[in-house]
Amino acid sequence: MSAEWTIREVLNWTRGYFEDAGIVQPRLEAEILLAHALDVERLHLYLSPDKPLTVDERSKFRTFVQERRAGIPLQHLIGEVTFFGLRFKVRRDALIPRGETEELLDRTLRLVTRDQAARCLDLGTGSGVIAICLARYLPRASVTAADISADALALARENALLNGVADRVAFLESDWFQNVSGTFDFIVSNPPYVETETIEGLAVEVRDHEPRVALDGGTDGIEQIRLLVAGAGEHLEAGGRILLEIGHGQGDRVRRLFVDAGLEDVTIETDLSGLERFAVARRLQ
Repeated sequence: MSAEWTIREVLNWTRGYFEDAGIVQPRLEAEILLAHALDVERLHLYLSPDKPLTVDERSKFRTFVQERRAGIPLQHLIGEVTFFGLRFKVRRDALIPRGETEELLDRTLRLVTRDQAARCLDLGTGSGVIAICLARYLPRASVTAADISADALALARENALLNGVADRVAFLESDWFQNVSGTFDFIVSNPPYVETETIEGLAVEVRDHEPRVALDGGTDGIEQIRLLVAGAGEHLEAGGRILLEIGHGQGDRVRRLFVDAGLEDVTIETDLSGLERFAVARRLQ
């Protein structure tokens, strides 16, 4: 980059650099990183496209660009993500929330009325997005967020405070249901569902920068789902529902797990891409 490059020139150059690296949304990511480096809103880039960058600004942005090109996730570089209309801090302690999990949350919210005093459990809460959104959008709900990782729970607590629901979400360190007591109207989870042998083939930003414990579903991909479903029945109220995010091609096997656990009204639903992604069941008695 030349010493006098403007915002417009820097963005155009970075877009091409990211395109060559195979980044899916090169212009968008360039804008997000430059706005972060300049500590401004993205709108500022459009309002002042001819503004030259200072030496310090170029240096800071160059570091971000190099780190992104090396595979560090965009969300880790800027330290946050927007999920279901709310802001969340992110770091390597927990999975970066993705669109499929927003779909899982949407399915849950469509099953409960806003004024319902529902008891909700988010198993494997990670950064806390599901639990926190449930608390924000269901003001009468009682929400518990459980995770095996103390570091993930610390991040989830920060996010609960950031989104004004720290007093409405109970956090619990637990290996699935190990330390969970009581019953719930809704159990929601995005468990690990990647087959162990395929993890090394994942994109660098996932393989090297996401917690393996949140990815690794065992040799068949449903090892952790199997453990989760086995304990679900005794923690569901009569009429209560469980909703899981699952991997493509796992639907029939997860359906059998639900049926063997005594759960009913089992459905396997697809995501916006048409792939099997969600398993929903209910305890009738």
